[in-house]
Amino acid sequence: MLDTHCRKYIQPIIGYGAEFFIKCKLSANQVTVLALILGVSSGIFSYMNMPFIALGVLWISGYLDAVDGTIARRQGSTDFGTVMDITFDRIVEISIIIGLSLRHPELTAYFLFLACSIIITMTIFLTTGLMTSKKSEKSFYYQAGLAERTEGFLMFSLMIIFGTYLKIIVLVFTGMILFTAAQRFLEAKQLLSK
Repeated sequence: MLDTHCRKYIQPIIGYGAEFFIKCKLSANQVTVLALILGVSSGIFSYMNMPFIALGVLWISGYLDAVDGTIARRQGSTDFGTVMDITFDRIVEISIIIGLSLRHPELTAYFLFLACSIIITMTIFLTTGLMTSKKSEKSFYYQAGLAERTEGFLMFSLMIIFGTYLKIIVLVFTGMILFTAAQRFLEAKQLLSK
């Protein structure tokens, strides 16, 4: 939801980052890899109970994830770059889920439900993008929803910082993702039943 409605307000800041990396002669794919490394380290720092470092590298990773898309749109995106971007986003999410789950083994079942909800909504998202001929500013059809990337980062941030309320935060986040899955499923029915 925030990605869809607020991107235009923060795009100038993302643009500055894109200009910086273009001047440094880094490609969109190279920035994507850098975002992956930082994002995965967030899961490691979460496991090591270093929440503020985990939080910092998570958000830098998220910023770079937005910057790489802007670089790709300026220099020409590639299909493989899109595959890298979507795959690496999931790897970052998995690393945080694993890191927190290992840190809080009593909540492993809750993290499992969270991971399953992400699988469901991403399956709908990717399949709809494949099946529809509509395009967005990205290289594939983008389905908006309640829980997009920024909401995910906000919820992961709460999970990293507020360990005392971790179970509640994970349950709320799982509910948000399942609600998003329902939104995307209904939109897919409308788009693909014509």
